[in-house]
Amino acid sequence: MQYTEAIDYLYSRLPVFHRIGAKALKPGLGNTLLLCEALGNPQHQFTSIHVAGTNGKGSSSHMLAAIYQSAGYRVGLYTSPHLKSFTERIRLNGQPIPETEVAHFVVRHQALIERIEPSFFEVTVAMAFDFFAREAVDVAIIEVGLGGRLDSTNVITPVASVITNIGYDHTDILGDTLPQIASEKAGIIKPGVPVLIGETNPETEPVFRTMADFVNAPIEFADRHYSVQDNGILNERRNVLVRRDSELAQPFDLDLLGSYQLKNLPAVLATVSALQSLFSVSLAAMQTGLTSVTLLTGLKGRFQTLQYRPRVIADTAHNQPGLEALLETIRSIDYARLRIIIGLVADKDRSHILAVLPQNAVYYFCQAQTPRSLPAAELQLEAAGLGRIGEAFTDVNAALSSALLDAAADDLLLITGSNYTIAELTTL
Repeated sequence: MQYTEAIDYLYSRLPVFHRIGAKALKPGLGNTLLLCEALGNPQHQFTSIHVAGTNGKGSSSHMLAAIYQSAGYRVGLYTSPHLKSFTERIRLNGQPIPETEVAHFVVRHQALIERIEPSFFEVTVAMAFDFFAREAVDVAIIEVGLGGRLDSTNVITPVASVITNIGYDHTDILGDTLPQIASEKAGIIKPGVPVLIGETNPETEPVFRTMADFVNAPIEFADRHYSVQDNGILNERRNVLVRRDSELAQPFDLDLLGSYQLKNLPAVLATVSALQSLFSVSLAAMQTGLTSVTLLTGLKGRFQTLQYRPRVIADTAHNQPGLEALLETIRSIDYARLRIIIGLVADKDRSHILAVLPQNAVYYFCQAQTPRSLPAAELQLEAAGLGRIGEAFTDVNAALSSALLDAAADDLLLITGSNYTIAELTTL
C-alpha cells in the first residue's frame, strides 16, 4: 500500500471531523485505549506535555516545540488539523512524519482498525504515539483536538498540562457557558501534574482550582506572574519584553507576529520554567526558539504574510475570540482599505463571528471544498443582514484573485474564518 492509498483508506473508512463535524466524534477514550494497548501502550513510553485551550493551543504547542528543539532535545509534536498534508500532524524536530511511515502503519494495523472501528482522529493519535515511542523522543508536545476530558489525546500522563484560555467554540459539544467549557478543558489535569493556565478569567478560575485541588495538582495562572510589554514589529519580528514577577525583564523577538501571541507567551514560558529540572533550557535557547518557530516547526497560517503591495495575510482564526484578537492586530497595521476573504463552517454559531467583523471592510465570501463548509451564498446573505457586504465565490483562490484585482497597492487583504479555507490557498 502506498501513502496515497493509505490516506484514501483512512478518509474513506473512518469518520472524519473536518468533513462531517460532530457526527465523527466517538465519545469516550475506549477506542484510543484499545488501539494503544494493541500497540504496546506507546503513550507511556515517552515524556509529554499536554496543551488544551479554545484558542492559541496550536501556536503554544509549536512555540514549546521550537524552544525545546533549540535547547537540543529530540522533540515530537502532534497537532491538528493539518493544512496541506496529513503528515503535518505528526512531526519530529519539525519534520513531518515520512509518508512511508504512514503507509506502513496502516498496512500493519488495518485489521486492528477494522476490528475496533475508531474515528479518523483516534487512529491518527495512536499513529503519533506509536511513532514518538519508536523514535525515542525526549519530549512530545501533544495538542488536544477538541475539549480535553474526552479527547483522544487524553490517554497520556504528561509532565505538564497547559490550558491557554477559555472562549466560546464548539458549544454544541462542550457546553454553552464558559464554566462548562472550562470543565471539559480541565479534564486534562492529572494527579500531581503541574497545570499552567494562560489567561485568568473569574468565571473559569474556580473550575480549574477545584479540579487541581481535587487531584492535588500544582496550579499556576501564568498571566499573574508574567507581564509582557509589546514594543511593536520591526524587521518582521515582534519585539517584546517579558518580566516574571520582580525579576529583570528579558527581550524576545517573536516570528509569530499576531498580537494575540502575547497572550500565549506567559503560559509557554511558565511551562518551560516549571519543567527546568526535567528539561534544562537556557534563556538563549528560549530566545532562539521564539524567533524561529515557523522555521523550526513548519507552522503556517498564523498571521502569515503571503505577499506585499498589496499585503496579503492568512490567519486561521475561526471563532469569535480568535477573530477579535486577529482584528486587534490588524489595527496596528497601516493600510488604505481592508478587504476580507472569509469562509466559515456551517455547524458553528456564526452570528457572534459576523458581528465582530468591521462594517467598513470589503468582503469576499467563499467556501472550502468540504461538506462542513457553509455555502458562500448563504454566508453572503447572513453577513448582509448585519451590514457586511460583498460578493460570493465558491473557492478561496477565486475570491483572492478577485480581491487582488480590486485592490490598490496599499490595501490590506485578510484571508480568515476557517482552517479549511486557509488550507485550500494555492499560495500558502
